[in-house]
Amino acid sequence: MNQLGRVCYSKNMKKINMFSIVWKEGKYFVAQCLNADISSFGKTKPEAIRNLQEAFELYLEDAPRTMRKIESPSLVRRALQYA
Repeated sequence: MNQLGRVCYSKNMKKINMFSIVWKEGKYFVAQCLNADISSFGKTKPEAIRNLQEAFELYLEDAPRTMRKIESPSLVRRALQYA
């Protein structure tokens, strides 16, 4: 981030595909990142997504510089019965 609080991008930066889910909870929209345990919210869906992007960028500032590559991940859906 530069001194004005804006993220600076360069050609050498790596690209990460960020997957998230968004839902309405009360009067706010909640956005949760599926790549990392990060979430945010906003009054509108686009605002929640923007806030999540900012939270993810802040997370990456403190993250280790080397990221682990996971080969062929799969999303597993499980049914849960409850009373």
